[in-house]
Parts: sequence; C-alpha cells; structure tokens
Amino acid sequence: MSRPLRVFINGFGRIGRTILRQVLRGDHPVEIQVVGINDIAPLETCAYLLRYDSVYGPLPGQVRTQDSQLIIDGSAIPFHCVPDLRALDLGDVDVVLECTGQVGKRDFVQAGLDAGARNVLVSGPSPVADRTIVLGANDHELGDERIVSNASCTTNAIAPLLRIIDLGFGIAQAHITTIHCYTGSQPTVDQPGASLERSRAAAVSMVPTTTSAANQITRILPQFRDRLSIAAVRVPCISVSAVDATLQLAEDITQPAAQFLQEALSGSSLIGLTQDPCVSTDFRGRPESLIVALPETQSAGARQLRVFGWYDNEWGFSARMIDMAQRMAVRPR
Repeated sequence: MSRPLRVFINGFGRIGRTILRQVLRGDHPVEIQVVGINDIAPLETCAYLLRYDSVYGPLPGQVRTQDSQLIIDGSAIPFHCVPDLRALDLGDVDVVLECTGQVGKRDFVQAGLDAGARNVLVSGPSPVADRTIVLGANDHELGDERIVSNASCTTNAIAPLLRIIDLGFGIAQAHITTIHCYTGSQPTVDQPGASLERSRAAAVSMVPTTTSAANQITRILPQFRDRLSIAAVRVPCISVSAVDATLQLAEDITQPAAQFLQEALSGSSLIGLTQDPCVSTDFRGRPESLIVALPETQSAGARQLRVFGWYDNEWGFSARMIDMAQRMAVRPR
C-alpha cells in the first residue's frame, strides 16, 4: 500500500490494547495508523489499562485523555463509546479489528462494514464470519471475503505446525494437549459457571477443559478430520501458553528428532525454534505463533514424534491480527 494501513479497533480489551502497543512500537514493517478506538468502558479506565499492564508492564511514554481522545506522546486517537458501530463514519478505514469477543451474531460483526469500513477481521473464532483464515495454514484460500475470523491463539499455534510437518512427512494421527494460561473467562474465586471445572478459581488450580481449536483446525485443515484429537488444561499463569503434541508420522524418522524438526521448520517465518532450556516467562512478548523447544523434542520408535512449543497467547496472536489485516487490505476493492 502506498499509504498507511488504516485500522479501527473495536473492543479495547487484552487483544485490542496489545495490538495498539505493537503499533506504537513499530513492530511491523508496514506503516499502520490507528484511526479510532471504540469500547463501552470509560475512556479514563481504558487509558489507565493501556498505560499500566500487569503482563507487559508500563507503556513507555505519556498517556493522557482529552475531549474524547486518547493521547499518546502528543498523538491523538479518537475514542468512541458506542454500542453499535453504525453510529460512526468508518469510510476511511481499511480494516476494523473486531476485538470485543461478541461475535456470535452476523448483524453485530457486519456493523463495521455498514459503517463504511472495507473489511472486518475478528479476533477469535466466529461462526458468522465469511471465512476462517490462519496464516501459515490456509491463508492461500483467502479470497475476497470481507469478514474474516483470525481463529484463536491456540489454533494459530497448532495449525501451521501440523501443515508443515504433514506436507513434508505426513501425519497419520496426532494428539495435542494445550497448556493454557488462565483468561478473563474464568473466575478469580469459585463461582457457578458454564462447566463445573471452569467454575473453580483460575489462579490456584490446573483446570482440565475444552478448546475451540479442535473444531477450528479441522475446518482450516480438513484433512485432519478423524486424525486429530485435542485436550486442554488451564494453568495458574497469567501469560504464555504451551502446546504438547504427539505425532504419528507416515514416514520413518531417519535422524535425531531435534535435527528433524530444525530441518522441517527452518523455512517458517511464523514458527520459531529455541535450543535453550526455557520456562514460560522467557517467551513473554514473543511475536511468533509458536516457538518449538528443541530440548523437549522426543521420538519413540521410527515414527512417533513429541513436539513441545511455547506461545504468547496475547502478543503472538495480536501480531497475527496485524499481519492478517495487512493481507486483507492489499486486496483489490
């Protein structure tokens, strides 16, 4: 694009604020302009939560508010507090980054287009999106759809890994356990919830649960239907999650497992590798969809491979939101 990528953030929660932090840091090669933010929470509260973050620390620079504007180091971003985007004029917006999490109804997601924006990118699974796309997995299928789901952080971590290994060596069967930090969908103290396990206090127990990634991955990579099972455990960590995958390959592994993975994943810009013995906090703020821990790689027999990887479920996913927004914006109108 010859001009900046113009985005509008609808929903200024964990992902919305993390996206803005990345834009402010200039982490991406394309020039990005956040032309507006919308959230039903008060502007002062949103400004405070941007400035002080329990995961990523204080935002460098000055953050203040004035006349319905969020002002960061002297640059003003219009801030709106409307329940329906149709009340706004978004005619100059390339992509609405739909980060509210309220994406079960087509009418709600469509509002950004109705307000004049050219595209809407949903920051999570959405049954009403025109297409679900994951970079490194099925992004070659992106057509002219105007409402696209970016799937989930876990789907972004798993799907590119499966596709690369399956294309190179074939995967006969796979079982994956996601070890996910707790999120705002869990209570801080025991209280009734949608499931009994998810009714328990998030920060004191490991909680077995389900993940949307199972259905998302088989939609994105339909060849894995009947070949893939996924389980999930929520753990009392505030950030960074992990994937523990056991793969039954269609071909024999003829070299050490770590070397096998290095060669298989060396060409990926979305999957990183580490040789170091690390823990979860070491990967806070990493932009990759997944970072494979080579010291944790194991093989059993000629065809069973264990792959373990880390992912910052907020920072990495927000990076993919920006990457996908760029892909959507450069398409012909």
